[in-house]
Amino acid sequence: MTKNNKKAYLYLIPAFLFLGAFMIYPLIDVFIYSFEEGYNFASGTSFGIGSYNYSYVMHDQYFLQALKNTFILVIITVPISTGLALLISVLLSSIKPLKDLFQTVYFLPYVTNTLAVGLVFMILFKKTAYSDGLINLLINFFGGESVDFIDGPYWAKMLVMCIYTIWIVMPFKILILTSALASVNPVYYKAAKVDGTSRFRIFYKITLPMISPMIFYLIITGFIGAFKAYSDEVALFGTDLNAAGMNTIVGYVYDMLYGNSGGYPSYASGAAIILFAIVLTITVINLLVSRKNTTY
Repeated sequence: MTKNNKKAYLYLIPAFLFLGAFMIYPLIDVFIYSFEEGYNFASGTSFGIGSYNYSYVMHDQYFLQALKNTFILVIITVPISTGLALLISVLLSSIKPLKDLFQTVYFLPYVTNTLAVGLVFMILFKKTAYSDGLINLLINFFGGESVDFIDGPYWAKMLVMCIYTIWIVMPFKILILTSALASVNPVYYKAAKVDGTSRFRIFYKITLPMISPMIFYLIITGFIGAFKAYSDEVALFGTDLNAAGMNTIVGYVYDMLYGNSGGYPSYASGAAIILFAIVLTITVINLLVSRKNTTY
């Protein structure tokens, strides 16, 4: 080992210590907790070692509902938000005047407090004794009937949650994709125009391959972020997400630790490990797919 290599590893020691203390150790600890049946925080004791915690979690109706909600949220919001962000980014890149202003406007929701945006959405969609909400006013204007999007049917609540999630994540995706589009070498476009290539073919054959690394990056991080959803749902439906039927896996873990049904770290650990396994599996699949479809 050369002197420079020794220096490099020496500089990396703080990062290794940080990762070990705040990522690797907690993960190992949670994994151990997930097999300790009836673990008690106060005494640090358990009834025994086994897979009962996983069995309980997988048969718990609240976890199954949270799992269903999370998967629906992931399947709907990730592709739609990425596609819309790509479309808006292409339009922004083609607009020369006031381009910076539009980019700033689209980025504002990303730096706005999540709970504040949630309250605005609740006002837009929630029916009250005094008003049906702005969205219902629009529905009534076009001849439809009012719908209680916050306390009403499941599909209505899921619709609001998906719209809200897409609204929250799109600004970051627009920023990344706009930067990616700006980095494409204009020589490729000039050569394609000389050959008389159509705009759609230029976009499909040049633009998409050149920005494909950023697209797959956003897809992967989008899946991870959607699986970790919790605060957005609290902003819309309150802290008792089980009663609203809109809990997520992260919300289930929190409830098992600190909620009304809290005090069960073993069950929470089991649910957390299941979530980790799901996210890891989907991330690996995305990475394998991106290797074959990404241009570097």
